[in-house]
Amino acid sequence: MITARILDIIEGTTVDGPGFRTSIYFAGCSHACKGCHNLQSWDMAGGREMSIEALAAVVREAEMPVTLSGGDPMYQPEAVEALCRSLREGNEGISIWCYTGFEYEYLATTERYAPLLELIDVLVDGPFVETLRDTSLLFRGSSNQRLIDLRKSTPTHPVLWHTEW
Repeated sequence: MITARILDIIEGTTVDGPGFRTSIYFAGCSHACKGCHNLQSWDMAGGREMSIEALAAVVREAEMPVTLSGGDPMYQPEAVEALCRSLREGNEGISIWCYTGFEYEYLATTERYAPLLELIDVLVDGPFVETLRDTSLLFRGSSNQRLIDLRKSTPTHPVLWHTEW
């Protein structure tokens, strides 16, 4: 049974992507971004252990799109992949967003991460950079971070997501 270390699950949030979403905050991050707003998320052993089945049940019950955040979910790639696959089964239309401090180009060309990107709709990539902090940006904290539409991107050509609001 695959499990994940989870800090928190927030249902009905509107800050981690468009509309009301269920956000799952994964424990663990080694990026150590200066000015990080979530220092407690850095501990790889933080939070609580949850089965993928239990996480998927929470998302299905909430009947909302989902955002994976943290910490950095990419430090738990097996759990993220299993969760995304479970959520896609029988619900191809669910929107899955994922925040990571890694850059898309690295993830897309690394064997361990590339399969995950096929299961995610939008990737918010890049570390938080305090000197580039911009509170006017949509769904991200610093101007180096990108909202990447993974359905339209190729490993060598990221396509930015944009809202139609």
